Amino acid sequence: MEPAHGGRAAEPVYRPVLACRRGELEALSHLDGVVVSLLAPILQVSTPDAYPPDALGRLPEGLVPAVDVGALPDLPETELVRWGVPLVPVVGLADSDRRLVAHGLTARAYAHRAVVRLRVAQDRAGPDATTAAVERVWRFTRLVPEQCDLLVDAGDVCCPADVRAAEPRVRRLLDWARRHAWRSVTVAAGGMPPSLSRLPTDEPVRLDRWDWLLWQRLADLGVGYGDYGVASAVPVADHPADRLPTVRYTADGAWWVYRWSRRGGRGDDRFADLCRALVSAPHWPTDGAAYSWGDHEILRRARRVAGAGSASNWAAWSTSHHLAHVLATLLRPDVRPGRPGAPGRPARPRGAQTRRAG
Repeated sequence: MEPAHGGRAAEPVYRPVLACRRGELEALSHLDGVVVSLLAPILQVSTPDAYPPDALGRLPEGLVPAVDVGALPDLPETELVRWGVPLVPVVGLADSDRRLVAHGLTARAYAHRAVVRLRVAQDRAGPDATTAAVERVWRFTRLVPEQCDLLVDAGDVCCPADVRAAEPRVRRLLDWARRHAWRSVTVAAGGMPPSLSRLPTDEPVRLDRWDWLLWQRLADLGVGYGDYGVASAVPVADHPADRLPTVRYTADGAWWVYRWSRRGGRGDDRFADLCRALVSAPHWPTDGAAYSWGDHEILRRARRVAGAGSASNWAAWSTSHHLAHVLATLLRPDVRPGRPGAPGRPARPRGAQTRRAG
Protein backbone atom coordinates (compact mmCIF):
# COMPACT_ATOMS: atom_id res chain seq x y z
CA MET A 1 0.00 0.00 0.00
CA GLU A 2 1.36 3.42 -0.95
CA PRO A 3 0.75 6.43 1.30
CA ALA A 4 -1.75 8.86 -0.15
CA HIS A 5 0.77 11.70 -0.02
CA GLY A 6 3.48 9.70 -1.79
CA GLY A 7 6.15 10.00 0.93
CA ARG A 8 7.05 9.23 4.52
CA ALA A 9 5.34 10.96 7.41
CA ALA A 10 7.39 12.65 10.11
CA GLU A 11 5.13 11.31 12.87
CA PRO A 12 2.83 8.27 13.11
CA VAL A 13 -0.82 8.79 12.24
CA TYR A 14 -2.12 5.52 13.70
CA ARG A 15 -1.48 3.80 17.05
CA PRO A 16 -3.16 0.37 17.13
CA VAL A 17 -3.27 -1.52 20.43
CA LEU A 18 -2.51 -5.13 19.52
CA ALA A 19 -2.14 -8.33 21.49
CA CYS A 20 1.42 -9.63 21.40
CA ARG A 21 0.37 -12.85 19.66
CA ARG A 22 1.68 -14.70 16.64
CA GLY A 23 -1.02 -13.48 14.25
CA GLU A 24 -0.70 -9.79 15.07
CA LEU A 25 3.11 -9.94 15.05
CA GLU A 26 3.08 -11.70 11.68
CA ALA A 27 0.88 -8.95 10.24
CA LEU A 28 3.32 -6.31 11.49
CA SER A 29 6.28 -8.24 10.09
CA HIS A 30 4.80 -7.97 6.58
CA LEU A 31 4.32 -4.20 6.63
CA ASP A 32 5.65 -2.41 3.58
CA GLY A 33 8.70 -0.35 4.56
CA VAL A 34 7.13 2.80 3.12
CA VAL A 35 4.41 2.81 5.81
CA VAL A 36 6.54 1.89 8.81
CA SER A 37 6.90 5.50 9.93
CA LEU A 38 3.11 5.97 9.82
CA LEU A 39 2.41 3.28 12.39
CA ALA A 40 3.22 3.19 16.11
CA PRO A 41 1.83 -0.13 17.44
CA ILE A 42 1.27 -0.71 21.14
CA LEU A 43 1.76 -4.39 22.00
CA GLN A 44 0.10 -5.90 25.06
CA VAL A 45 1.99 -8.79 26.64
CA SER A 46 -0.46 -10.80 28.71
CA THR A 47 1.43 -13.98 29.63
CA PRO A 48 4.90 -14.37 31.12
CA ASP A 49 5.74 -17.28 28.81
CA ALA A 50 5.35 -15.18 25.66
CA TYR A 51 8.33 -14.80 23.31
CA PRO A 52 8.37 -11.07 22.58
CA PRO A 53 12.12 -10.36 22.35
CA ASP A 54 12.63 -12.83 19.50
CA ALA A 55 9.42 -11.79 17.77
CA LEU A 56 10.12 -8.07 18.11
CA GLY A 57 13.53 -8.60 16.58
CA ARG A 58 11.85 -9.78 13.38
CA LEU A 59 9.76 -6.64 12.87
CA PRO A 60 10.59 -4.37 9.92
CA GLU A 61 13.54 -2.05 10.32
CA GLY A 62 12.46 1.29 11.75
CA LEU A 63 9.29 -0.04 13.41
CA VAL A 64 9.78 0.56 17.14
CA PRO A 65 6.71 -0.70 19.02
CA ALA A 66 5.52 0.39 22.43
CA VAL A 67 5.20 -2.57 24.81
CA ASP A 68 2.81 -2.85 27.74
CA VAL A 69 3.78 -5.40 30.42
CA GLY A 70 1.30 -4.07 32.96
CA ALA A 71 -0.46 -7.46 33.09
CA LEU A 72 2.76 -9.26 34.05
CA PRO A 73 4.16 -9.63 37.57
CA ASP A 74 6.36 -6.75 38.69
CA LEU A 75 9.60 -8.75 38.64
CA PRO A 76 13.13 -8.07 37.35
CA GLU A 77 12.64 -10.47 34.42
CA THR A 78 9.74 -8.36 33.12
CA GLU A 79 11.86 -5.23 32.89
CA LEU A 80 11.80 -4.19 29.24
CA VAL A 81 15.38 -2.93 29.25
CA ARG A 82 16.50 -6.57 29.66
CA TRP A 83 14.87 -7.63 26.39
CA GLY A 84 17.68 -6.17 24.30
CA VAL A 85 15.52 -4.90 21.42
CA PRO A 86 14.47 -1.32 20.58
CA LEU A 87 11.08 -0.52 22.04
CA VAL A 88 9.07 2.15 23.87
CA PRO A 89 7.79 1.39 27.39
CA VAL A 90 4.09 1.81 28.13
CA VAL A 91 3.57 3.39 31.53
CA GLY A 92 0.47 3.00 33.68
CA LEU A 93 -0.55 5.50 36.34
CA ALA A 94 -0.78 2.69 38.92
CA ASP A 95 2.64 1.19 38.15
CA SER A 96 4.89 0.66 41.16
CA ASP A 97 7.79 2.97 41.88
CA ARG A 98 10.19 0.17 40.96
CA ARG A 99 8.52 -0.46 37.62
CA LEU A 100 8.46 3.27 36.81
CA VAL A 101 12.21 3.46 37.42
CA ALA A 102 12.70 0.45 35.12
CA HIS A 103 10.55 2.07 32.42
CA GLY A 104 12.68 5.19 32.66
CA LEU A 105 15.82 3.12 32.10
CA THR A 106 14.21 1.49 29.08
CA ALA A 107 13.19 4.83 27.60
CA ARG A 108 16.70 6.27 27.93
CA ALA A 109 18.29 3.09 26.54
CA TYR A 110 16.25 3.06 23.32
CA ALA A 111 13.79 5.64 21.98
CA HIS A 112 14.13 8.32 24.70
CA ARG A 113 10.37 8.42 25.10
CA ALA A 114 7.45 6.53 26.64
CA VAL A 115 3.71 6.06 26.19
CA VAL A 116 1.55 7.00 29.18
CA ARG A 117 -1.63 4.91 29.01
CA LEU A 118 -4.59 6.47 30.78
CA ARG A 119 -7.50 4.03 30.94
CA VAL A 120 -10.85 5.81 31.01
CA ALA A 121 -12.64 3.08 32.96
CA GLN A 122 -9.90 2.46 35.55
CA ASP A 123 -8.11 5.78 36.08
CA ARG A 124 -11.21 7.71 37.14
CA ALA A 125 -9.84 10.47 39.32
CA GLY A 126 -10.30 14.22 39.22
CA PRO A 127 -7.94 16.45 37.24
CA ASP A 128 -5.80 17.37 40.24
CA ALA A 129 -5.36 13.73 41.28
CA THR A 130 -4.54 12.76 37.68
CA THR A 131 -1.96 15.52 37.52
CA ALA A 132 -0.40 14.23 40.74
CA ALA A 133 -0.29 10.72 39.26
CA VAL A 134 1.49 11.77 36.04
CA GLU A 135 3.90 13.98 37.98
CA ARG A 136 4.82 10.86 39.96
CA VAL A 137 5.37 9.06 36.64
CA TRP A 138 7.69 11.78 35.40
CA ARG A 139 9.57 11.91 38.71
CA PHE A 140 10.37 8.18 38.87
CA THR A 141 10.98 7.68 35.14
CA ARG A 142 13.02 10.90 34.95
CA LEU A 143 11.14 11.85 31.80
CA VAL A 144 9.41 15.13 30.92
CA PRO A 145 6.00 15.58 29.25
CA GLU A 146 7.60 16.34 25.89
CA GLN A 147 9.05 12.80 25.92
CA CYS A 148 5.68 11.16 26.55
CA ASP A 149 2.89 10.21 24.14
CA LEU A 150 -0.47 10.18 25.95
CA LEU A 151 -2.83 7.34 25.07
CA VAL A 152 -6.38 7.91 26.32
CA ASP A 153 -7.79 4.40 26.22
CA ALA A 154 -11.60 4.30 26.18
CA GLY A 155 -11.59 0.50 26.19
CA ASP A 156 -14.63 -1.47 25.02
CA VAL A 157 -17.04 0.63 22.91
CA CYS A 158 -19.44 -1.79 21.26
CA CYS A 159 -22.78 0.01 20.83
CA PRO A 160 -24.30 3.52 20.57
CA ALA A 161 -24.81 3.67 24.35
CA ASP A 162 -21.09 2.96 24.90
CA VAL A 163 -20.17 5.78 22.53
CA ARG A 164 -22.53 8.20 24.28
CA ALA A 165 -21.11 7.26 27.68
CA ALA A 166 -17.46 7.37 26.59
CA GLU A 167 -17.49 10.68 24.72
CA PRO A 168 -17.98 13.07 27.70
CA ARG A 169 -15.47 11.13 29.82
CA VAL A 170 -12.87 11.26 27.06
CA ARG A 171 -13.53 14.96 26.49
CA ARG A 172 -12.94 15.69 30.17
CA LEU A 173 -9.64 13.82 30.06
CA LEU A 174 -8.56 15.61 26.90
CA ASP A 175 -9.44 18.93 28.51
CA TRP A 176 -7.19 17.95 31.43
CA ALA A 177 -4.44 16.84 29.00
CA ARG A 178 -4.16 20.40 27.66
CA ARG A 179 -2.49 21.36 30.94
CA HIS A 180 0.65 19.51 29.89
CA ALA A 181 3.01 19.58 26.91
CA TRP A 182 2.54 16.00 25.71
CA ARG A 183 4.53 14.80 22.71
CA SER A 184 1.22 13.62 21.21
CA VAL A 185 -2.29 12.72 22.34
CA THR A 186 -4.20 9.72 20.93
CA VAL A 187 -7.64 8.29 21.70
CA ALA A 188 -8.01 4.53 21.34
CA ALA A 189 -11.06 2.29 21.73
CA GLY A 190 -12.13 -1.21 20.77
CA GLY A 191 -15.34 -1.79 18.85
CA MET A 192 -15.16 -5.53 18.15
CA PRO A 193 -17.58 -7.51 20.37
CA PRO A 194 -16.03 -9.85 22.94
CA SER A 195 -17.44 -12.94 21.24
CA LEU A 196 -18.55 -13.76 17.70
CA SER A 197 -20.02 -17.17 18.52
CA ARG A 198 -23.64 -15.97 18.33
CA LEU A 199 -23.31 -14.45 14.88
CA PRO A 200 -24.84 -16.26 11.90
CA THR A 201 -22.53 -18.45 9.84
CA ASP A 202 -22.03 -18.92 6.10
CA GLU A 203 -22.87 -15.31 5.28
CA PRO A 204 -21.05 -12.00 5.79
CA VAL A 205 -22.29 -10.13 8.86
CA ARG A 206 -21.82 -6.38 9.18
CA LEU A 207 -20.66 -4.95 12.53
CA ASP A 208 -20.36 -1.21 13.06
CA ARG A 209 -16.95 0.12 14.04
CA TRP A 210 -18.04 2.09 17.09
CA ASP A 211 -14.43 2.93 17.94
CA TRP A 212 -14.15 4.78 14.63
CA LEU A 213 -17.43 6.60 15.29
CA LEU A 214 -16.19 7.72 18.73
CA TRP A 215 -13.07 9.20 17.17
CA GLN A 216 -15.14 11.00 14.52
CA ARG A 217 -17.21 12.60 17.29
CA LEU A 218 -14.00 13.93 18.84
CA ALA A 219 -12.83 15.47 15.56
CA ASP A 220 -12.94 19.03 16.87
CA LEU A 221 -10.20 18.19 19.39
CA GLY A 222 -7.61 17.16 16.80
CA VAL A 223 -6.46 13.99 18.58
CA GLY A 224 -4.74 10.99 17.02
CA TYR A 225 -6.50 7.70 16.26
CA GLY A 226 -5.98 4.30 17.84
CA ASP A 227 -7.98 1.09 18.03
CA TYR A 228 -7.64 -2.57 18.99
CA GLY A 229 -7.20 -3.82 15.44
CA VAL A 230 -9.70 -6.57 14.68
CA ALA A 231 -9.72 -7.84 18.28
CA SER A 232 -11.87 -6.96 21.25
CA ALA A 233 -10.74 -4.58 23.99
CA VAL A 234 -12.11 -7.08 26.51
CA PRO A 235 -9.19 -9.18 27.83
CA VAL A 236 -10.94 -12.57 27.54
CA ALA A 237 -12.56 -12.63 24.14
CA ASP A 238 -13.70 -15.26 21.67
CA HIS A 239 -14.32 -18.47 23.56
CA PRO A 240 -11.73 -21.13 22.64
CA ALA A 241 -14.49 -23.55 21.62
CA ASP A 242 -15.40 -21.32 18.67
CA ARG A 243 -12.93 -22.61 16.07
CA LEU A 244 -14.86 -21.91 12.91
CA PRO A 245 -12.84 -20.44 10.04
CA THR A 246 -13.21 -16.70 10.59
CA VAL A 247 -12.07 -13.56 8.79
CA ARG A 248 -12.79 -10.08 10.20
CA TYR A 249 -12.62 -7.78 7.21
CA THR A 250 -12.44 -4.01 7.70
CA ALA A 251 -14.37 -1.60 5.49
CA ASP A 252 -15.45 2.03 5.80
CA GLY A 253 -17.17 2.35 9.17
CA ALA A 254 -17.73 -1.40 9.57
CA TRP A 255 -16.29 -4.87 9.78
CA TRP A 256 -17.61 -7.72 7.68
CA VAL A 257 -17.31 -10.93 9.68
CA TYR A 258 -17.09 -14.19 7.74
CA ARG A 259 -17.60 -17.37 9.80
CA TRP A 260 -17.95 -20.49 7.71
CA SER A 261 -19.39 -23.79 8.99
CA ARG A 262 -20.50 -25.43 5.75
CA ARG A 263 -20.14 -29.18 5.98
CA GLY A 264 -18.71 -31.47 3.38
CA GLY A 265 -15.23 -31.75 1.97
CA ARG A 266 -11.99 -30.90 3.74
CA GLY A 267 -11.32 -27.87 5.93
CA ASP A 268 -9.34 -26.35 3.07
CA ASP A 269 -12.48 -26.51 0.90
CA ARG A 270 -14.52 -24.70 3.53
CA PHE A 271 -12.00 -21.88 3.89
CA ALA A 272 -11.61 -21.58 0.12
CA ASP A 273 -15.39 -21.10 -0.10
CA LEU A 274 -15.19 -18.36 2.54
CA CYS A 275 -12.42 -16.58 0.64
CA ARG A 276 -14.27 -16.83 -2.67
CA ALA A 277 -17.28 -15.14 -1.06
CA LEU A 278 -15.03 -12.38 0.28
CA VAL A 279 -13.14 -11.59 -2.92
CA SER A 280 -16.43 -11.32 -4.81
CA ALA A 281 -17.99 -8.92 -2.28
CA PRO A 282 -18.39 -5.16 -2.91
CA HIS A 283 -16.03 -4.37 -0.01
CA TRP A 284 -13.14 -6.30 -1.61
CA PRO A 285 -10.66 -3.51 -2.58
CA THR A 286 -10.14 -2.56 -6.20
CA ASP A 287 -6.42 -3.16 -5.68
CA GLY A 288 -7.20 -6.74 -4.76
CA ALA A 289 -4.19 -8.74 -3.64
CA ALA A 290 -1.96 -5.66 -3.90
CA TYR A 291 -3.86 -3.89 -1.12
CA SER A 292 -2.03 -5.71 1.67
CA TRP A 293 -0.15 -8.91 2.44
CA GLY A 294 -3.30 -10.24 4.11
CA ASP A 295 -5.41 -9.63 0.99
CA HIS A 296 -2.78 -11.43 -1.09
CA GLU A 297 -3.03 -14.47 1.20
CA ILE A 298 -6.84 -14.43 1.13
CA LEU A 299 -6.86 -14.37 -2.67
CA ARG A 300 -4.44 -17.31 -2.77
CA ARG A 301 -6.92 -19.33 -0.70
CA ALA A 302 -9.82 -18.27 -2.88
CA ARG A 303 -7.87 -19.67 -5.85
CA ARG A 304 -7.05 -22.84 -3.87
CA VAL A 305 -3.30 -22.51 -4.32
CA ALA A 306 -2.66 -22.74 -0.55
CA GLY A 307 -4.19 -24.41 2.48
CA ALA A 308 -6.67 -22.96 4.95
CA GLY A 309 -4.11 -22.16 7.63
CA SER A 310 -4.91 -21.76 11.33
CA ALA A 311 -6.69 -19.32 13.64
CA SER A 312 -3.40 -17.42 13.98
CA ASN A 313 -3.17 -17.12 10.20
CA TRP A 314 -6.75 -15.83 9.94
CA ALA A 315 -5.97 -13.22 12.61
CA ALA A 316 -2.78 -12.24 10.77
CA TRP A 317 -4.50 -11.77 7.41
CA SER A 318 -7.41 -9.88 8.98
CA THR A 319 -5.03 -7.62 10.92
CA SER A 320 -2.86 -6.98 7.86
CA HIS A 321 -5.86 -5.77 5.85
CA HIS A 322 -7.13 -3.72 8.80
CA LEU A 323 -3.83 -1.87 9.23
CA ALA A 324 -3.71 -1.08 5.52
CA HIS A 325 -7.33 0.09 5.45
CA VAL A 326 -7.02 2.36 8.49
CA LEU A 327 -3.78 3.92 7.24
CA ALA A 328 -5.25 4.51 3.78
CA THR A 329 -8.35 6.10 5.33
CA LEU A 330 -6.43 8.36 7.71
CA LEU A 331 -4.23 9.58 4.85
CA ARG A 332 -7.10 10.41 2.52
CA PRO A 333 -7.23 14.19 2.01
CA ASP A 334 -11.03 14.19 2.07
CA VAL A 335 -11.30 12.53 5.48
CA ARG A 336 -12.38 15.02 8.09
CA PRO A 337 -14.08 13.07 10.91
CA GLY A 338 -17.62 14.17 11.56
CA ARG A 339 -17.82 16.25 8.39
CA PRO A 340 -19.08 15.60 4.87
CA GLY A 341 -16.63 13.42 2.97
CA ALA A 342 -15.78 11.18 5.91
CA PRO A 343 -16.11 7.43 5.26
CA GLY A 344 -19.66 6.14 5.26
CA ARG A 345 -21.20 2.71 5.02
CA PRO A 346 -20.19 0.44 2.16
CA ALA A 347 -22.75 -1.33 0.04
CA ARG A 348 -24.17 -4.40 1.72
CA PRO A 349 -23.64 -7.70 -0.11
CA ARG A 350 -26.81 -9.43 -1.15
CA GLY A 351 -28.04 -11.69 1.61
CA ALA A 352 -25.74 -10.24 4.26
CA GLN A 353 -26.95 -9.29 7.71
CA THR A 354 -26.09 -6.34 9.90
CA ARG A 355 -25.66 -7.08 13.58
CA ARG A 356 -24.91 -4.76 16.44
CA ALA A 357 -22.26 -5.72 18.95
CA GLY A 358 -23.61 -7.46 21.97
